[in-house]
Amino acid sequence: MHHDRISGPWQRYGNHFVLEEAPDHALPPDMTDPQAAMRIIAEDLVLDGIPERNLATFVTTWMEPEAQRIIAENLHRNFIDHAEYPQTAEIEQRCIRMLASLFNAPGETTGARTQGSSEAIMLGALSMKWKWRERREAAGADTSKPNIVFGGDVHVVWEKFCRYFDVEPRIVPLQPHKFTIGPEDVEPHVDENTIGVAAVLGTTFTGHADDIVGINDLLIALKHKNGLDVPLHVDAASGGFVWPFLYPHSEWDFRLEQVRSINVSGHKFGMVYPGIGWLVFREKSDLAEDLVFYENYLGKTDATFTLNFSTGSAMVLAQYYNFIRLGHEGYKLAIGAMESNARFLAERLEQVGPFEIVGAGEEQLPLVAFRLADGQDLGYDEFDIAWQVAAERGWMLPAYTMPPKAEHVKMLRALVKLNLTRPLVATLADDIAAACETLAKKGGASQAERQQVKTGVGY
Repeated sequence: MHHDRISGPWQRYGNHFVLEEAPDHALPPDMTDPQAAMRIIAEDLVLDGIPERNLATFVTTWMEPEAQRIIAENLHRNFIDHAEYPQTAEIEQRCIRMLASLFNAPGETTGARTQGSSEAIMLGALSMKWKWRERREAAGADTSKPNIVFGGDVHVVWEKFCRYFDVEPRIVPLQPHKFTIGPEDVEPHVDENTIGVAAVLGTTFTGHADDIVGINDLLIALKHKNGLDVPLHVDAASGGFVWPFLYPHSEWDFRLEQVRSINVSGHKFGMVYPGIGWLVFREKSDLAEDLVFYENYLGKTDATFTLNFSTGSAMVLAQYYNFIRLGHEGYKLAIGAMESNARFLAERLEQVGPFEIVGAGEEQLPLVAFRLADGQDLGYDEFDIAWQVAAERGWMLPAYTMPPKAEHVKMLRALVKLNLTRPLVATLADDIAAACETLAKKGGASQAERQQVKTGVGY
């Protein structure tokens, strides 16, 4: 409906959008005043979930006002333009050096900021492919059949990499009571065409880690036995900002010989808004030189190693703010608080419901992965609980099935981030208990109701 068809009082009031549909097929024919345009979008977003009640997402939903100010004041700053914004480029390098130190790199290294861990994984895996191809060509060997080994507990981006860049995925299936992988799982799949092995530090599904030490030891043994030098990439998208502070003595990073590259998401437990990720190499030589491009059309010769080009600087600066603001002590306190509240939630869930906590007592992200305990005929399942707590209290609690061969295992998972305070955790546990009581009386959800449940595992 056009503006001229709206009654005069509403037009003068500046709220003509009240009686109009939001533009959705073509540009509107007329201009809209800025306040009305803002209101139209705000009204649409009312229908979204409340981020503070989103227990599925690993992504940061709150930052300090000072960080928000830095972000707002630098949204116009194009990160890739190093000629005009050289200090922003220097701040990126400072962050990479800090991460290399945090991950115990043995010496001078290199890396890049990325658009989340997905771009970092693509770039890290591409470098492994190029380095493998260099080794094969130097040996006069065939380079037509590259493969990469990872477990079913990885994020979907690893399968995307394989499809997009023509690499055979050798996926180790999970088992009904084993949701991570170790050396015994990897060994049968490694051969002369393996560009690398990927191991996860903090899986999306349960928050645990693959046996990275065991996989590293296997790869060292293979190198000594038959000369296969297979690199190990650690997908530390979530765990890279958790393990150094909760489990500092656990070796998973560059302390292990075959770990050649690591990705981490600043917008997860790095506590920055989306989207910012990081890729760090063990040594400069681990970055394949053929993947680096040089250009001078922004004012000076620059090296670029990214899948994207123009992008904002704001989240790089926000990450640096967090590094300065928190330091090692602050991250340890913040991650420790999340872990404490996660353990509190796990204890409450065991008290109030028929639940089994998955992997209790193991090194884990600050989350609670739980499921209905075996051997009970309750008349409802994990998906029913997710629907009920959403319907009753607005919590976005993800329900999902595990990857093959554990696909019949149903799971619930609650991320416990810094904004989920102890009183909110207690309320959440009570709300889950109330949902179970309701379901015990009325039975599980109907098929129509189930279709409303958000069943994605989140990232």
